[in-house]
Amino acid sequence: MSGKYDGKIALITGSSRGIGRHLALALAAEGAAVVVNYRENADLADGVVAEARRLGGRAISVKADVEDPAGIAGLFDAVAAEYGRLDYFVNNAAASAFKKIVDLKIHHLDRSYAMNVRPFVLGAQEAVKLMDDGGRIVAVTSYGSMRGFASYAVLGSYKAAVESFIRYMAVEFAGYGINVNGVNGGLIQSDSLEYFYAMPGMAPIERVLETIPLGRPGTVADMANAIEFLLSPNSAYMTGQTLVVDGGMTVAAAPYYHDVTDPLRLPERPTRG
Repeated sequence: MSGKYDGKIALITGSSRGIGRHLALALAAEGAAVVVNYRENADLADGVVAEARRLGGRAISVKADVEDPAGIAGLFDAVAAEYGRLDYFVNNAAASAFKKIVDLKIHHLDRSYAMNVRPFVLGAQEAVKLMDDGGRIVAVTSYGSMRGFASYAVLGSYKAAVESFIRYMAVEFAGYGINVNGVNGGLIQSDSLEYFYAMPGMAPIERVLETIPLGRPGTVADMANAIEFLLSPNSAYMTGQTLVVDGGMTVAAAPYYHDVTDPLRLPERPTRG
């Protein structure tokens, strides 16, 4: 490993599993100190901490419910107490109700906002105070911010709000030496994806996968790699942007090539001669 993150401090919300876990371990392997945030499963978080240390990084776990503003304040208090500063804040934790708009209740709207928009804004406010030498803020969003599809209206709309905040933060925080960007994921193989497609009435995931030009769901590694790029020196001149990691899903549209027949069907790869 290159040690390119030696001396860097990274806080990743929701990092006991999935994308957050993969990213935490990738950063730790390159020398970073990582703060593993979790809400309920201490065993999973402790496992990430142990693995991060085995890989050569420093790590602590902090229990905090980011739905609660007091939890966010406590999370950053823990960072300040342990490290005294921060380089990277990754807003990864998310949760929502999946319902048709006509079925949304006030508590669905309020809780989804409290889990997906407010923690990003409050977290960024706290992160800025600890980024005394500049830093990076990255938020995880999803393709529901750009496309309308079944039962995703509330989460997709709030992820769109997060992407708007990314642009505003990029402008306001540039003077502090802080870059703010996002990563917008498509169908990413995870517990959340399995839950979503197991809902009664949901379309078969096989039908949806047919619409992805690269022909497969993404992995947590695909997402973590994009986030890591935005934390790295290689993205130093990027801010206010949201990278789309979706295998081409949101650039494809009906009529899809897999539905057409000859003479429009795509042939095998052409060869010379």
